[in-house]
Amino acid sequence: MKQEKTARQRQILATLDIAPSLRVAELAQRLNVSTETIRRDLDELTGAGLLNRTYGGAVRALSQEPAVAERHAMFVAERRRIAAATVPLLAGAKVLILGSGSTLVHVAHEVAARLREVLVITHSFGVASALAVNPTIKTLLLPGDYYAAEGTTLGGHTVAFLQTLHADVTVLGASGLTAEGPNDASTESGAVFAAMAARGARTIITADHSKFNRVFTARYAGWREVDTLVTDKAPEGELVWGVEQGGTTVMLS
Repeated sequence: MKQEKTARQRQILATLDIAPSLRVAELAQRLNVSTETIRRDLDELTGAGLLNRTYGGAVRALSQEPAVAERHAMFVAERRRIAAATVPLLAGAKVLILGSGSTLVHVAHEVAARLREVLVITHSFGVASALAVNPTIKTLLLPGDYYAAEGTTLGGHTVAFLQTLHADVTVLGASGLTAEGPNDASTESGAVFAAMAARGARTIITADHSKFNRVFTARYAGWREVDTLVTDKAPEGELVWGVEQGGTTVMLS
């Protein structure tokens, strides 16, 4: 019985990694157990700090994000469509800032395939590698402390160098999207993303629907600072209000 419970709770956490939130009834149906059993599981996982209970369900606990290798394997088709829809918004731009993350690597592949004679500023080694196939693209890799787990440079040197630059468009990803704006699980990444957003004449956020209404530590911009959200589904819940109040255009891929 204990092994069954452990396996079930692992499955609950794995499911919440790819869904913004889940209802008790939905979990019970998926796992073929009673709603009372699910409620007990959620109570135990909440007590362990692994998730947060909501009215009738649960969400992943603050700052609980899948590892970078897992993120690259999730929502691949959706992220490719988002990336393809993003590149036409970059028409006419000569200088781009690209952030980091799984979706931004897809954006970089699209930029490499479809744009020419642009300068791309980034702190992501994955983005820089994706751009390398196009010899007409010049890549400026930002200085800073190297974070191997994310493949990025971060820290005060990164932010200070960004403050000397200007771009036509900044394109960023997010760990979560709430009514207050896009956020990230890392405060260090959040500081860099805030600086990137401030240095672009326009800011585009690219994120799939699994990020909707997810709360992480570092909110790096408000919706009034975001020109366009490119995503695969229409925003839901409180996110709708925030995006509308900010005047952000939503583009569906």
